[in-house]
Amino acid sequence: MTLLIQYTLLFACILSLVALGGCFSEHSGVINLGLEGIMVMGAMGGALTMRALQPGTAPFVIVALTLLASAGMGLLYSLLLGVAAIHFKADQTLVGTAMNMLGAALATVIVKSVNTLSNPDDHSSIIQYVEEKKAFVLRIFGMELSWPVILTILILICATVLLYRTRFGLRLMACGEHPQAADSVGIYVYRMRWAGVLISGALGGLGGITYITTGVSEWKFEYGVAGFGFLSLAVMIFGKWKPQNIALAALLFGFFRALSNVYFGFDFLLGLNIPGAVYNMLPYIISLIVLAFTSGRSRAPKAEGIPYDKGAR
Repeated sequence: MTLLIQYTLLFACILSLVALGGCFSEHSGVINLGLEGIMVMGAMGGALTMRALQPGTAPFVIVALTLLASAGMGLLYSLLLGVAAIHFKADQTLVGTAMNMLGAALATVIVKSVNTLSNPDDHSSIIQYVEEKKAFVLRIFGMELSWPVILTILILICATVLLYRTRFGLRLMACGEHPQAADSVGIYVYRMRWAGVLISGALGGLGGITYITTGVSEWKFEYGVAGFGFLSLAVMIFGKWKPQNIALAALLFGFFRALSNVYFGFDFLLGLNIPGAVYNMLPYIISLIVLAFTSGRSRAPKAEGIPYDKGAR
């Protein structure tokens, strides 16, 4: 049971971070379907940073630099969405899909190149961080969690305050609801949409490094992030684009994802003789069921996905 709770919190942490990223982007009026690719690139940035650190580096420095590198890489990669969707007014769905396809491929090529430069015989896309991962471990009430769990709680609180209690948040949401009206009262819509996209990229990058440091000490970047970017979008929609609801939805989806990792520890589940592949599919099946019954009652920002034309009124 302890292991189930532990993994539920860890997976909920990942889903919350990435879903919050999508939430900020969509509140500004830009659909970010590229969260999967952003997660992969953020994970790569953090993993390469851990690899580059010298042995004996202080644990706090390892965690801080890795998280900063992941957020920075996710932010940089989200520039593709910003340029294409905001300035060139490209179809945001197509841009996000292209970012997902490019992200895994680009990360694989970069990691293979780095490995080959270090060792001409190494053509793998694997990065190991056995010792560095220990710096992320946080033990609370007998559970082995990680520092990003604490960071996620703080970000959820800050996101709630930022969106609903600050001028920035209200302006951001105004741009996602009625950008022409926001522009008419002096709000710079392009700037606010850029802010939403960049915040989305940074949070997606943090979600990526948290994902690959959950329970493993190496990652093969050809694997991507197993659809967690898309699962986070389901969490965002089920959470109705509100941080507090997103946290609860992430716990639900995180529970079913954790169950696929620890079901063999429950005798009554083993007695059902259900193949392990079914447990692996559970979070995605649940997402389809939940969205089928709730998406009709969820209202997205009115102007999301609609390119803003400053001349239109």
